Amino acid sequence: MGSFLIALVFVVVVFLLMGVRVVRQGYVYTIERLGKFTLAATPGLHVIIPFIDRVGHKVNMMEQVLDIPGQEIITRDNAMVGVDAVVFFQVLDAGKAAYEVASLYVAIMQLTTTNLRTVMGSMDLDETLSKRDEINAKLLSVIDHATSPWGVKITRIEIKDIRPPADISNAMARQMKAEREKRASILEAEGLRASEILRAEGEKQSQILQAEGRREAAFRDAEAREREAEAEAKATQMVSDAIAASGTQALNYFIAQKYTEAVSQFATSPNAKTILFPVEATGLIGSLGGIGELVKDALGDSGNGGGNGGGHGGGKGAPPARTAPWAPQPSASRPPVPPGPGRE
Repeated sequence: MGSFLIALVFVVVVFLLMGVRVVRQGYVYTIERLGKFTLAATPGLHVIIPFIDRVGHKVNMMEQVLDIPGQEIITRDNAMVGVDAVVFFQVLDAGKAAYEVASLYVAIMQLTTTNLRTVMGSMDLDETLSKRDEINAKLLSVIDHATSPWGVKITRIEIKDIRPPADISNAMARQMKAEREKRASILEAEGLRASEILRAEGEKQSQILQAEGRREAAFRDAEAREREAEAEAKATQMVSDAIAASGTQALNYFIAQKYTEAVSQFATSPNAKTILFPVEATGLIGSLGGIGELVKDALGDSGNGGGNGGGHGGGKGAPPARTAPWAPQPSASRPPVPPGPGRE
């Protein structure tokens, strides 16, 4: 009897243990009762009825990555390209993912492959190489709509690689090289043009500045000549006024002054040891004494007032002119001077 009880207790414990299920985090277990889906067990501890309830599928609820194998696709312009892609998806409804489709991974793979051929087959080679974002967006829209009845959310589709044929790759490389050489030539020509423009602008500014400098210099020179002429005219006017006021005495004074300055320049010359004066020059030197007498007469007339004028105003007439003591005197015994160079 005792052994029977022990066996009964053991059977009960085993029966209870068979009814306990622990669901891991990130998974959902589908519970089937007598073959019918009744419950989606979330992560944690669950108790089921042994031999009546059982776990049908263990569905991964985390976001998963499905690698699409390489495909050979013919584009609209009859170019054969190889394409690799990846699909990111997540199961949102474990019951639908387990019972609405027989094999979820194979279904998503086949659906992606067929739509990839459809989308890229309607585009040219250049478009497939340059519009990857557009291809990804089209595939995402189509596949996500197709998998929504399966309780699956397609989060992202990416084209990993597009492999054009070798001859097309070589042609594209040559085209790229030619395009870059063209851009380099254009940039070089634009640089030369800009350099020539800047050089011409510099020469233009230089010529403008030179012309302005010459104009300013000419204006300054004209102004200087104008002022010099005004000073000369003023000096001439003053000399004319002095001559008009004092008669020939002022004129003789100015002539004697200029002559004296010229003779002094002859005397200070370092190369002149002997100075020869013509006869006319000696006569002019003799006239300096007369100029001195004129000055004395002018000073005497201003000092004596009108007394001498009355004495000289009689019937005797004016006194004879006096000559300077250093003036040359004519002599009858002096032999005539033979004519020299420059004399008549």
